[in-house]
Amino acid sequence: MIDARLLREDLAFITKALEKKCYTLDRITYAELESTRKKLQSHTESLQSQRNNLAREIGKAKSQDLNCDDLLLKAEKLTTEVKKSEELNKENQLALTNFLLGIPNLPDPDVPIGSCEKDNLVIKTAGKPRSFNFPIKDHTELLAGIDSEAGAHLSGSRFAVLSGKAARYHRALAQFMLDVHTHKYGYTEYNVPLLVKPNILQGTGQLPKFADDLFFVDNAPLALIPTAEVPLTNLLNHLAQNRQCALPFKMCAHSACFRQEAGSYGKDTKGLFRQHQFEKVELVQITHPSESDGALEEMLQHACSILDLLELPYRVVSLCGGDLGFAAAKTYDIEVWIPSEGRYREISSCSNTRDFQSRRMQNRLKDKDGKKFYPHTLNGSGLAVGRTLIALLENHQNPDSGINLPDILQTYVDNRIT
Repeated sequence: MIDARLLREDLAFITKALEKKCYTLDRITYAELESTRKKLQSHTESLQSQRNNLAREIGKAKSQDLNCDDLLLKAEKLTTEVKKSEELNKENQLALTNFLLGIPNLPDPDVPIGSCEKDNLVIKTAGKPRSFNFPIKDHTELLAGIDSEAGAHLSGSRFAVLSGKAARYHRALAQFMLDVHTHKYGYTEYNVPLLVKPNILQGTGQLPKFADDLFFVDNAPLALIPTAEVPLTNLLNHLAQNRQCALPFKMCAHSACFRQEAGSYGKDTKGLFRQHQFEKVELVQITHPSESDGALEEMLQHACSILDLLELPYRVVSLCGGDLGFAAAKTYDIEVWIPSEGRYREISSCSNTRDFQSRRMQNRLKDKDGKKFYPHTLNGSGLAVGRTLIALLENHQNPDSGINLPDILQTYVDNRIT
């Protein structure tokens, strides 16, 4: 949530900044809600003051054994008016809060200008796409253990069953990523619930705007997580209350993720690229506001290092304003080369949401001087496991459909319990 005080004090600045995200702020609705808030708040406070003064007058009358029936009747009517005004004030405040929850985060000043993906700015290219001297195959042809038909039999479209080598490679990739991020980069590993409450999804920005992208549980107020970012970031409240949050705080988790993929009908229906259920190793950092710029660059390097170690060609793009996510102030996408498509495809997004999420969660921390502040939250995929498997298989394939696994991953695949 953006700073409500800033919205009141500099509406023109907020409106202009949001235009970079191709978002038009409904200034008329906001003005009406804010004007009503001021009037109702003033009216309610006036009535409450009158009630308090009348209570003192009644107390004084009783102490002097005076008849105060008229005063009591007046107090009863005033109490009814106060309750009515408080209720109206509460209803308007709820409407105003819901309006504010629907406003996206402000983009950083250095975010590229643009309206869509084609306007994103390539800032780094690593590795060179391989030239094949034989007909290349896509990932579904390279491993028989990737079975979308079995997934459809069990659950419908956009599900897959992995078996044999495919399942082993997938598991090895996730373990490899976790080991790199925890041992080399200092993230603490978590295993988080896959079902969370609506207020948790609201805290990170999935609700109320993106309800259509979520899977909800019919018989409980819960939803499946679209990314481990949701429970990890919302741990801030719990960690702070239990004094376990010395900044910067770095968390990671390997989890299943669930998305309706609303609006993506007809896209990537073959193979593992766009699934209703998939797995990711997610990175989250919680930092002091002065350190979040550096943390974003650090997180980007951490995610890229996985692709470097797996010897996969990729590029990094800075998303333009129109392509930024709802909660993001700045985002880098990492795109890996997919030989069967002859193009780069997204495999990770690393974002700085600044204080947008901590404000939505209403969670402030104290600095060393006891001053309260909203911490900055950052998140990134490190990486999407299924998409990494696609890139690994296709970029390292042989003419006989075998796969030349990088040595660093081979140790994970060959690891056996003896």
